[in-house]
Amino acid sequence: MRWQTVSVPLNFVAIDFETANGSPASPCAVGLVRVRDGKIAESVATLIQPPHPNNWFHEGNIRVHGIRPSDVDGAPEIHEALAFILAFVGDDPLVAHNAPFDMGVLRKSAELIDWPLPQLHYTCSLAISRKTYNLESYRLNAVAYAIGHEDFDHHDALADSDACARILIHAADRFGAESMNELLTATKQVWKQLV
Repeated sequence: MRWQTVSVPLNFVAIDFETANGSPASPCAVGLVRVRDGKIAESVATLIQPPHPNNWFHEGNIRVHGIRPSDVDGAPEIHEALAFILAFVGDDPLVAHNAPFDMGVLRKSAELIDWPLPQLHYTCSLAISRKTYNLESYRLNAVAYAIGHEDFDHHDALADSDACARILIHAADRFGAESMNELLTATKQVWKQLV
């Protein structure tokens, strides 16, 4: 009997963080979108109280995402937010647009409070977009518009993670990729490890 290669279906969680200031360990919002077999299945979001000593808001960041210090009053603290994120992600790989930023937020926030992260795998929809589309800009909103997803609130964590998920689904469809591994091969990308 011959063994067949088992292909991982198009299953992943798209993630997007917004930060309060220039520190990666200052998350103030996160959006998470679960994709199952190439379809959006579930989405959640929460505001986060940025952890001390990064619990201050820079005016420039507020101008980008519109989240103010008063908005995060009563929001989950970082240890609650990390537990929430990791419970939602489970064993799924992560996808983010400009993944080094979002993975940096996850890693640095966990380090700040000595929270051990599990071994997570991730890839970047920005890198995949560069190998899939011929655009002047590969910013999230530009790629989203290019695939016909124009009605979303850019820099809202949930809207951005949803756009990221839709971009990856569209790219997979364009390549005829039925699994994450096929999509990564087609776009010359590899899984990266968070820890």
